[in-house]
Amino acid sequence: MKIVKNGMENLFQFLLKKIAVVLLFIGFITSCSKAPNLQLSLPSYDSIVDIDNNSYKIVKIGNQWWMAENLRVRTYNDGTPITNATSDDLWKSSTGAFCLYKSDERSPGLLYNWFAVTDSRRIAPQGWHVATEADWQQLEKYLGMSDAELNTIGWRGNYVANKLKAHGKTNWLADEEFWPTNESGFNAKAGACRKHDGRWGEPGLSQTGFWWTATSADSKEAYYRYLDYRNNHVFRHSDLYQCGLSVRCVKD
Repeated sequence: MKIVKNGMENLFQFLLKKIAVVLLFIGFITSCSKAPNLQLSLPSYDSIVDIDNNSYKIVKIGNQWWMAENLRVRTYNDGTPITNATSDDLWKSSTGAFCLYKSDERSPGLLYNWFAVTDSRRIAPQGWHVATEADWQQLEKYLGMSDAELNTIGWRGNYVANKLKAHGKTNWLADEEFWPTNESGFNAKAGACRKHDGRWGEPGLSQTGFWWTATSADSKEAYYRYLDYRNNHVFRHSDLYQCGLSVRCVKD
């Protein structure tokens, strides 16, 4: 009986080990189905400075050189200060202006209205320009967006946003369905926005990011790009010149 008992115990232990191996394998497969492939070879960064001596990382994506940070300059290239529009009344005017989202120092750059973006005194560092609609489309196409989607209004380019958004929980609110990889090196961070009437865009930092293009849609609006922590696509539309959005620049 002792031999039989020992045999049963050995069999039981053997079965437990087999079950453990199966459960471990299932857990591995499940985790892999949710997690992104983060073993990426990211491009190396260089740097430039603006007239205020702010330093920015820059990165080559395809044939373009992009700033890998949002613009923070407070001075036009001729030395004239850009208006810091702290009041709603000043923000609603047609004066080129910037602001810091809710005066929050965690903001990844400043927000500019479109009058500042296109001012002839220029806000881009020397040898660079604010990204145009054509610049953004070239970037999007390089990252996998189809030709048919490039001029579409609304959400476009499945997974292109993931390649643009900075990786890490401090940059975008975590959502298990969406995994920023930053494999392009663009390093987009959620800087929110300011509306044309001075109100702050909500829900704000870590959740939404808006970037101007230097291309007008009509006499009152210009095109922009929008990224959201809950979406893998890139949103394209236009809005009033008085809105405050982030800015990225491209090398001339």
